[in-house]
Amino acid sequence: MNQARNAFLHPFAKPTKDNFIKLVRGQGALVWDDKGNELVDGMASLWYCAVGHGRKEIADAVAKQITTLEAYSTFDPFTSEPVEQLAAKLVSLCPMPDARVFFCGSGSEAVDSAMKLARLAHVQAGHPERTLIISRMRGYHGTNYGGTSAQGLPLNKVGYGPLVPDVEQVASDDLEAMSVLMTQRGNTVAAVLAEPLQGAGGVYPPSADYLKGLRKLCDQHGAFLIFDEVITGFARLGTWFGANFYDVNPDLLCFAKAVTSGYQPLGGVFIGKAVRQPLEADADFFLRHGYTYSGHASACSAALVNLEIIEREGLRDRATVIGKRIGDALKALAQDGVIDHARGDGAVWAAGLHASQNNIKIRDRMLELGAITRAINADTNTFCPPLVITDAQLDKLLDAFAQAATGK
Repeated sequence: MNQARNAFLHPFAKPTKDNFIKLVRGQGALVWDDKGNELVDGMASLWYCAVGHGRKEIADAVAKQITTLEAYSTFDPFTSEPVEQLAAKLVSLCPMPDARVFFCGSGSEAVDSAMKLARLAHVQAGHPERTLIISRMRGYHGTNYGGTSAQGLPLNKVGYGPLVPDVEQVASDDLEAMSVLMTQRGNTVAAVLAEPLQGAGGVYPPSADYLKGLRKLCDQHGAFLIFDEVITGFARLGTWFGANFYDVNPDLLCFAKAVTSGYQPLGGVFIGKAVRQPLEADADFFLRHGYTYSGHASACSAALVNLEIIEREGLRDRATVIGKRIGDALKALAQDGVIDHARGDGAVWAAGLHASQNNIKIRDRMLELGAITRAINADTNTFCPPLVITDAQLDKLLDAFAQAATGK
């Protein structure tokens, strides 16, 4: 007889594990477990809680919307005021001129939507042969079938059977490899999918001029450029989007996470002019793509207040300050030989460890010391705190890492 297990099957965890830290409360950049332990949230939960935990004004806005009209389908012929307001607000922030926005419920759905829309736009433009989606090794693009197919993390593909066809990966930051594949496949390339800064794969900023090179290759080969900004969007790099930070505009831009800071699930895709035009050219064309919760009114209400907080409290500028403090601290540890190296941009950083170090042990020791990091791969601990973290909390987070990394 099988041993009884918890009813909840945890994501990205061993199914046999049955002891988890139960979090019960959050405020700002702090969370507490059911034993009363206080933890500095060094990961904004999972890269998303930009404005911090416990924001009553977001809760109040969501509650007000839920008690008015919690949600309603935005399939033809319906819409709602929160979704229209949010769409207008987001388009005003979007780095791409003349963009529209498509809503969904998560980053995974956003990536799948962008892949589908890229292929569809080529069909509508009279080029159904353009089906190839090219992504990069180390890329993480969610766990729906499209995003899983585009992943550059091989272990995340194991066991799921046949994936979406005509999706290939090339080495990260290797423009020559990208150019060779695009040349070989000629006019069958639909799009290139890339995170401006690769996040969940271990925090890898792009090499110099790499993203500009991608933009040039896509223009040369008639392909769309898709940015997966699920992590880098909404002030994380000190700009609204990674496209602003690296000064490269894509044709499609995926977002989620910090658009609501996690207060409600919401994702979406900005659709630039090159993709819009073929979709809009035929007045009789009907877009057969969407989700039950595309434009969920309560989620949109959360996003509107969240964006207002980011603007009002200057969190883009704060991200730059936070990033410098984290980067300087990790670089100092690397210089002293405590870790191998530091890498990052804006307010998202990683500590690259020595082969003799264990990132899980470091993570667990940091939890004992009252701080949260994420252990990725076998050699990396990552940092992506809420943008409301105080200097004192940041010092505690970094001191805990230094102590754990030295084995104390």
